This record gives sequence, structure tokens and C-alpha cells, in this order.
Amino acid sequence: MGMFLGIDASSSGLTAERLRMDVIANNIANANTTAYHRRYVVFNPRENKPTGFDEVLKKARGGSSSRKNIGEGVRAVAIQEDTTQGPLVYAPDHPEANADGYIEKPNVNVVTEMVDMITAHRAYEANTTAINAAKTMFLKALEIGR
Repeated sequence: MGMFLGIDASSSGLTAERLRMDVIANNIANANTTAYHRRYVVFNPRENKPTGFDEVLKKARGGSSSRKNIGEGVRAVAIQEDTTQGPLVYAPDHPEANADGYIEKPNVNVVTEMVDMITAHRAYEANTTAINAAKTMFLKALEIGR
């Protein structure tokens, strides 16, 4: 049904932001691991899947549905590695040192990761608020019928 599309879109956002927070937490946990490269999540809009409601709209509008891909939700398509080189530190006695005696430190900036974590948390909260608002609207709509 069309009234659940908002909840469906917000729930996809909850899932995506949870994955993003997990990846950020992994980055922070590996902030001191040599040769670790930061990872990040790539999101894409979900594809519009035709529903029975779309067919009703198409018939009612004379053969075309005005429903667009907007508001269909988001999905994680990949977890990619940031390939930028981390800072090199001279440590010739380290087992992972290269021929010149340098080791590569991780390219993780903890401050940037914490800002990303706060952003993901706020997005998660916004999606939760949207779901709660939709639930409230459904309950009010049911009260109208009484």
C-alpha cells in the first residue's frame, strides 16, 4: 500500500546508517594498525519497484504513472577502501618496514571519523523520527473513521 512507502524508505535509511556506523567504528578501532586503509560505504538510491498501487495510478491517469524514483529509499552498494597513502614513519626496526625503513601508518583521522559518526547518528535519528511521525499519522487516520 502507498501509505507504507514512507516507512519503507526510512527503514532503508536506518539499515544504511547502521552499516555506516559499523564501518566508521571499524576505522576508529584500526586507527593505530599499520598499513590499514580507511573504509567507507557507498550508497545509491533504491530502484523503483512497480507495485499494484502503481498499476492503479497508471490506469487512473490514462496510462502513465506520475510516481518517480524520489523517496524510494537508499541501499548500500559497496564498502570501499580509501587508497590514499597514510603518513610514513621512519622505524627501521619494525617488522613491516620497507627497504628504506619506513612504515605506513593508517590514513584514518579520528576527528573526521567522529564527525562522520555524529552525522550518521543524526541521520539515523531523523529516519526514526520520520517513522514515528508516519505511525502517528496512521493512528490519527484510523481515529477519523470512528
